[in-house]
Amino acid sequence: MTAMSDHSSSSPVGLVGLYRRIIKLPGHIPFSLVQLIARVAVAHVFWQSAQSKLASWPVTLQLFANEYNLPFVDPSIAAPLATTAEITGSVLIFLGLFSRLAALMLLGVVSVIQIFVYPENWAEHLLWASLLLLVLTRGAGVFSLDHVAELTLSVSRK
Repeated sequence: MTAMSDHSSSSPVGLVGLYRRIIKLPGHIPFSLVQLIARVAVAHVFWQSAQSKLASWPVTLQLFANEYNLPFVDPSIAAPLATTAEITGSVLIFLGLFSRLAALMLLGVVSVIQIFVYPENWAEHLLWASLLLLVLTRGAGVFSLDHVAELTLSVSRK
């Protein structure tokens, strides 16, 4: 009877042990890899948006004038401003150069889109904002020009 109860009690422990080892596996993924993936993903979103604006500038101007209805900003100013922010922000985020500043700029773009343009798309905007907040609060990571610049500065200070 003792052997039977020992075996049955060791099985859950074995399964629990296996489960614990499995859930710890993602903890071995380098955080800089997560930062890189977040940067590439969010850069792609804004790069594609800018490219679609540039592909048909007259349509873009019409959208800013008729559909987007941004308060306080003339559509002829808002359209190039938004496009420039998307291009600049996406390139900087992708390269990891001035990434915190770029993340802050793109968070501003997301905020404007959420508040004034497409508030019903809040889930998508929240996803973009979460990736941008990761970069803003934790930086671009090891795989970035920001990191290279930081290393260069620390070496030159010594």
